[in-house]
Amino acid sequence: MQFDAIVIGGSHGSFDVLMNLFASLPRSDMPPIFVVIHIPRDSTQDFVTHFNTRCGCRMVEIEDKQVPEGDRVYLAPGGYHALLERDRRLSLSSDEPVNHAQPSIDVLFESAAVAYGNRLLAVLLTGASSDGAAGMARIDALGGTTIVQDPTTARSPVMPKAALALIRPDHLVAPDVLADTIRDLVSGAQPRGMMHGDG
Repeated sequence: MQFDAIVIGGSHGSFDVLMNLFASLPRSDMPPIFVVIHIPRDSTQDFVTHFNTRCGCRMVEIEDKQVPEGDRVYLAPGGYHALLERDRRLSLSSDEPVNHAQPSIDVLFESAAVAYGNRLLAVLLTGASSDGAAGMARIDALGGTTIVQDPTTARSPVMPKAALALIRPDHLVAPDVLADTIRDLVSGAQPRGMMHGDG
């Protein structure tokens, strides 16, 4: 396995992308996947139930001091920031919103970059704010692998465009090839059916 963790961030328009992604990813031999989407407080369990029912992806709500396991998806709860500590335990914070978001993609991404370094795979999807762009830049700077949704395929292109203003991602992809791209990268195969960031 090429990566110890995957982080995914998205906002407006990302729910359908994530539904298709988790329905298509393998159920085994995957590192832990940490997800931040901008969801309201007290709605997290509804999202978890919906994803598990529709996708069978073994999603759980992130809890403070949780030790991540492979083959699971961890969703940041609405109303809290989710972070990864240096020892790779999860933690929750009730600090003020970052980029008007709580949970914030940047908070998770920046902490994951420090915890995992070049063993981290990061994905930034459609969204209507710049949250996640700085986090992607931090991941890129510390040697992680970056995937950004092609803005021309995004319901809200603001988020991917903000990332592209800061970095040249390793991979720029459309949603219909995202699962294949992640699967190939995790297994160490050459990614297929996608456009590279320097293309």
